[in-house]
Amino acid sequence: MPRDEPIAVLVVEDDHTVGSFLEQILASKDWNVEWVETAEDGVKAARESEYDVVLLDLFLPGMSGIEMLRQLRLDDSAPEVVIMTGDPSIDSAVEAMRLGAFDYVEKPVKPKRIYHVSEQAAARYRLERENKLLRRAIDHQHMHGRVVRDSPQMQSLLEVVERIAPTEAPVLITGETGVGKGLFAKMVHTESGRAEQAFVHLNCGGLQEQLVESELFGHEKGAFTGAVATKPGLFEVAHRGTLFLDEVTELTMPMQANLLQVLDSGELRRVGGSTLRRVDARIVAATNKDIAEEVEAGNFREDLYFRLNVVRIEIPPLRERRRDIRGLIELYVERYGGPERSLTPEALNVLEKYSWPGNVRELSNTVQRAVLLSSNSELDAADIPLPGASTRRRGRARSGPPETLKDVERRAIEDTLAHTGGNRAAAARLLGIDVKTLRTKIRMYELGD
Repeated sequence: MPRDEPIAVLVVEDDHTVGSFLEQILASKDWNVEWVETAEDGVKAARESEYDVVLLDLFLPGMSGIEMLRQLRLDDSAPEVVIMTGDPSIDSAVEAMRLGAFDYVEKPVKPKRIYHVSEQAAARYRLERENKLLRRAIDHQHMHGRVVRDSPQMQSLLEVVERIAPTEAPVLITGETGVGKGLFAKMVHTESGRAEQAFVHLNCGGLQEQLVESELFGHEKGAFTGAVATKPGLFEVAHRGTLFLDEVTELTMPMQANLLQVLDSGELRRVGGSTLRRVDARIVAATNKDIAEEVEAGNFREDLYFRLNVVRIEIPPLRERRRDIRGLIELYVERYGGPERSLTPEALNVLEKYSWPGNVRELSNTVQRAVLLSSNSELDAADIPLPGASTRRRGRARSGPPETLKDVERRAIEDTLAHTGGNRAAAARLLGIDVKTLRTKIRMYELGD
């Protein structure tokens, strides 16, 4: 559920005056409100629709509020429950909190208190729901995305991950686009003591400059045009978990200073806010640039570099760990085509000899396209959609000295652009790189405007 959707509240209250009052004041905030008068109807409604919060009266005809709470807690995706009671000291209120109620409000209810508690409860429900979905996605990734470790380089890197993941040390992951920096970041998280908490990913180069601060640190309602509601930042979302800052060298110098301050103090202030908030997020950063060169050039703060570079994981490009290629090919053929699909020796040879400028991402995309576009159970060389692959399949050898890596990359980009009719977004997807990187290389190789 997107965070900007209206809060959905189920009111379970048999007193018509209270129920009607709650329905009116919550609807006035443009929240989605449903009011029922019995716990039986409340359980039914909660199982048929999705709510963020249940406002539950303890004393109801028939099934009690305590019993309804017990029923709701049996559901793994149950909404947060806020108890409404005239006497918070009574045993039933204490029992409700013990059973997992989020909080309680005293009657007569006060709108300000109801708004505040409901917003807090909804925020926790949505965050926990996102975390559950993320953990399932990570479990799926680990189940279907085993790491190929045939090369000595990968074996060494995975040993490093096993040693450092259980620590709290910041990690800096470097390597070319497509080598698998995101996968390594997730491995660091899932092998750590924070694995049950959130893993939050921010591509620092994927947002407009003015939005990065709000995204990282959050903002208060009215902090700027368009800030129609208070929003926690990703640091807060990643509290007690891991915050993955991808392409961290894309941060501006002012944002680097702000980030360093939060890392040093463990506190942040939302945009437009005055309250300092404690945050505890392990930082894993990544970049495809030579970060030491960026520091030398004055583009990246040296003190922030030292703060992030406690443990360094340098992932070599695929061309430098060619022993992994066959295992990756077999992995992706099985993943995308199932156990009944395979490759001919000629197709395998084409894939193993290619230079893979887009690294593992390009290899994965290439195999997926081949599996999807071919109806053959055994894929041949003609089924492999590599730039220039048809020329190689016809056996036409290139004359002159061997090509440099830049020559190969330039030709791969040129052929892919021709294949896509100049569509850069499509070409970037085929090459396994982002459009920004493709534009940079097009200018570097003078392949267009």
